Amino acid sequence: MSDILLIHGGAGSDSSYVPRLDKYCHLSFKGTALDMVVNSVVMMEDDPVFNAGTGSVKRIDGSIQMDAALMEDGKIGSVAAIEKVKNPILVAKMVMTKTPHVMLSGDGATSFARRMGFPEYDPSTERTEEIWRKTVAFFKGEKVDLPPRYEEYRKFQNMFSPNKDTVGAVARVGGKFAAAVSTGGSSPMMRGRIGDSPLPGAGLYAGSKGAVVATGIGEEIVRKMLSYRIYEKIGSGSLKSIVKDIVGEFGDILVGVIAVSEKEQFSMANSNMATYCVEK
Repeated sequence: MSDILLIHGGAGSDSSYVPRLDKYCHLSFKGTALDMVVNSVVMMEDDPVFNAGTGSVKRIDGSIQMDAALMEDGKIGSVAAIEKVKNPILVAKMVMTKTPHVMLSGDGATSFARRMGFPEYDPSTERTEEIWRKTVAFFKGEKVDLPPRYEEYRKFQNMFSPNKDTVGAVARVGGKFAAAVSTGGSSPMMRGRIGDSPLPGAGLYAGSKGAVVATGIGEEIVRKMLSYRIYEKIGSGSLKSIVKDIVGEFGDILVGVIAVSEKEQFSMANSNMATYCVEK
């Protein structure tokens, strides 16, 4: 059985991302399955092109709250709405290895990160500042250049008020599997919003049969528990057919999946989704 690392740059990401994913995939191809997925996600968190770690999008109040999670058979670490850290996936790993819990959120997650030695860090960039400025202007009724999907949020503007490039990885090493995800969330979004990424069964799932990571419209992924539903069916048919059938249920709702099983790997999205795979 070969070892494999498969990573993605988010549902909606295009082929221009592939050279970056190629580099990060090859640099991360060493160690255990968990090492591979964590290291590749760290590299993507450090790249401001992606909506994860540095480059995460702002919430309507101007804050940046990030989600990240990792999983291997029997172990989970997750952080939700964590702020002012450089690499949320590394804090999630600390939750897995240094606490009795599976998830920490909000100021508790941020406080834990400080106790673990992670310094304060501003993950915003000029790109994310511009997205935020346009979003605020949009809800003030100004004419701005934003995707048509923003229109559906107008009915909620008294409360606020999906963005692309959430990152993820799945790996198989020595017959063991792991998955990792990280995201800056979705724009526009309310402070405290949590999407699919930090939720086992929704944004990711890994066990003895394989590993699955999802990306796209987080609320819909949570409602359908996308990753676990795919994982649960591994072995009942080809991985390709399982993923295609379940992703097909989303219609035109933005969603993508990367998955690996004992004998197969497969990635699919109903839009562009940059991926890269190394298998040895």
